[in-house]
Amino acid sequence: MLKRFRRDERGVAAIEFALLFPIMLLLYFGTVEVTMAFLANGRASHVASVVGDLVTQTPSFKQAEMTDIFAVGTSIMKPFPTASLKLQVTSIRADDKGAPQLVWRCVKGSNCAQLTGSASGFPAGLLAANESMIQTDVEYTYTSPVQQTLPRPMTFKTTYYIKPRRSSEVLWDTAP
Repeated sequence: MLKRFRRDERGVAAIEFALLFPIMLLLYFGTVEVTMAFLANGRASHVASVVGDLVTQTPSFKQAEMTDIFAVGTSIMKPFPTASLKLQVTSIRADDKGAPQLVWRCVKGSNCAQLTGSASGFPAGLLAANESMIQTDVEYTYTSPVQQTLPRPMTFKTTYYIKPRRSSEVLWDTAP
């Protein structure tokens, strides 16, 4: 009876399947989660370029227009949740010696503000003397809905630089 039990191979495939199925399922969900994270990163980068492009297409803007531009950026992120999306647009102008200086900054969810001082951390060589540039910063935190292989949130940061397209500088119109 014991010899017959050893030679019986009827349940081998089922046992192999039972052992491999959890591993295959984990690989499948891992692939899906990583793919979704890469898609979210791509969308965040796209938001940075579109928002920067929209800001540079006008010689001046008002607060309401910047709010609309931020709404466009937020809609690009969908179908991903947008609560963790942070957007910031900064105008930087080089002085007579070519040193980058802050002019104004707008942050999604708050009002724009005039700034003074040097633009620390700004890449050298992007601006010549008296030139202007728009810097768009996007930060997005992706949290996997399944959280099997990506149990912790991933934060993606993108910075995009673009020169004004229709004027030498994009001005912030503070008039109501």
